[in-house]
Amino acid sequence: MKILLSNDDGYQAPGLLALANTLSTIADIVVVAPDQDRSGASNSLTLVNPLRARTMENGFIRVDGTPTDCVHLAITGLLDEDPDLVVSGINAGPNMGDDVLYSGTVAAATEGRFLGLPAIAISMNAHEPEHIETGARVALELVQRLSRCPLTENVILNVNVPDIPYEALQGFRSTRLGHRHKAEPVVKTTDPRGKTIYWVGPAGAEQDAGPGTDFHTVREGFVSVTPLQVDLTRHNALSIVEDWLIR
Repeated sequence: MKILLSNDDGYQAPGLLALANTLSTIADIVVVAPDQDRSGASNSLTLVNPLRARTMENGFIRVDGTPTDCVHLAITGLLDEDPDLVVSGINAGPNMGDDVLYSGTVAAATEGRFLGLPAIAISMNAHEPEHIETGARVALELVQRLSRCPLTENVILNVNVPDIPYEALQGFRSTRLGHRHKAEPVVKTTDPRGKTIYWVGPAGAEQDAGPGTDFHTVREGFVSVTPLQVDLTRHNALSIVEDWLIR
């Protein structure tokens, strides 16, 4: 098996290193990742400027672009052989609920799925995780499961892992995305020259976070595995909009 690894925390991120070390025990891996932290880049592509890729001493390839750039570049021309699977992560911080709309980690996996490959995004439920090896073991298990029993549906697996020792995990659960309250206000301040600047505020608190959601599942000590789809159409609203248009 050949696995393409990427992330949004940058090619030097501890989560990516742990993922590469673990998955290299069962597969040939290639890492194509951003040259710096690109958290929150979502599915953005760099179209105005050219992309530059540089191979580092450890074999990782860093790209001066977004996570989506990295996966797109890797699959559409950079690599000599197509990978069999795309794995993105391990992200420092969760990607649950509304987070997936902004997440570069999820976006890298989504681009792999766009280009026809099975894809997994994996994140730790801590911004400074103490048990990154738990996430790596979870990724290993899921990749092995996909190898034995491929998913027939056109899905992306969004995986969130509690930041606890592997032995303390309660198991794996299939979940749906929860939902947050609206984001906190921006933080307004000034730069050294007295000009007004703004920092984007924190994400909103959990709102829809009951049983069955990714939020609840991770809190209970389980690994949350949420199947995502690329199609954003709200199919149950098609007839409503059709009626609305003819009024």
